[in-house]
Amino acid sequence: MSISVLIVDDSALIRSLLSEIINSARDMRLVGAAPDAYVARDLINQHAPDVVTLDIEMPRMDGLTFLDKMMRARPTPTIMISTLTQEGADATLKALELGAVDFVAKPKLGIKEGMAEYSEQILAKIRMAAKANVRRSRPHAPKVAANLEIKGTEQLLAIGASTGGTEAIKDLLCQLPTNTPGTVITQHMPAGFTTSFAQRLDRLSAMRVQEAKGGERILPGYAYLAPGNWHLLVERHGSDYVTRLSDAEPVQRHRPAVDVMFASVARAVGANTTAVILTGMGKDGAEGMDQIHQAGGFTLAQDESSCVVFGMPKEAIARGAVNAIAPLDELGAHILDHIQRKGRDNRV
Repeated sequence: MSISVLIVDDSALIRSLLSEIINSARDMRLVGAAPDAYVARDLINQHAPDVVTLDIEMPRMDGLTFLDKMMRARPTPTIMISTLTQEGADATLKALELGAVDFVAKPKLGIKEGMAEYSEQILAKIRMAAKANVRRSRPHAPKVAANLEIKGTEQLLAIGASTGGTEAIKDLLCQLPTNTPGTVITQHMPAGFTTSFAQRLDRLSAMRVQEAKGGERILPGYAYLAPGNWHLLVERHGSDYVTRLSDAEPVQRHRPAVDVMFASVARAVGANTTAVILTGMGKDGAEGMDQIHQAGGFTLAQDESSCVVFGMPKEAIARGAVNAIAPLDELGAHILDHIQRKGRDNRV
C-alpha cells in the first residue's frame, strides 16, 4: 500500500521540487501541495495523509502554530523542512518538541549536484515517518532525582540516539541529578543544530551540557554533545577521560556516529561504562554497544512502546548487547541504581 504524502510550503519552487521527488517513488502517492496552513488543513481533512512535509516559515500561519494545532486535532507524522540557520535550528527543535518526527534541510534550488542524495534522504525519512510512533511531548518534565551518594570520575555515561532522540535525550537528562557521572552524547544532527540543542539541554536539565570542542576533561555533572559533522570519541589520559573530535569518514552514513563514540568508550572506560541507546532509525550504535557489553559495561535500551522509531534499540537487543530494556521515563532510575551500586571509590 502506498504512502500518502501532503506537502505544505509557501514556495512554489519547493513544492514543485518535493512533488517531483515524491512522484518518483513507486511506494508513495502525493495527495496535495498546499501553499499555506489553511489549504493544508482542508487537504488533511479530505485525504488524511500518512505523512506531512511542513515548512516552518509560512505566511498567514507559521509552521509551528500549524503543527501545534494539527498534533492536537489529528496527530500526523510530520517532517519539517528547515533552513540551516540559528533561527531555523531553534524553530526545528521546537517543532520536534511539538511532535514532529524528523526534519530535513531545505534544498538549495538550482544546484543539481547533491540533488540525488537529497532525494534519497527525504524519501527515506518519509518512509520512516510513515511507521513512526507519533506523540506529543509531555507537558511536565520528569522529576529530577536526588544527588547520588558517590564521588569520583571513574564512571561514565554514554547516550546514543537518532530519530526522535532530541526529546528522548531531553527527557532522560531531566531525570538525572547534578552529580551524574560525566556524560557523552551522540545525536544524529547536522552542524549548527547541535549548538542550539546543547544550549536547550543545558537550560532544561540539572547537568551542565555543552557542545564538545575536543580536549575537555570529562567531569561529573557535565554532558558533552557531539557537534554536527564530527565524531565524538572518549580517550584516557592518565587517570582522566577526555573528549576528542574526529572528521573521519561517516559510519553507517552518519557523522557523528553512535558506533564511533561507543567503541571509543568501550576501549577507554570498559566496565565503568553505563551506555544507553535510544530511539532512532537504522542500526548505528548496535555494534558499539556490543563492544561495551563485552567489556563489562552496563547497557540499556529504550523499549519499543516509548520509541518514536524502534530501529536502533531493536538492533542492539537483537545482538544480545543489552542488559536491560525500559520505557523512557524509567531509564533514569535504572541508570542511577546501577551507578550507585557500582560507585565505591572517591577519586576526584
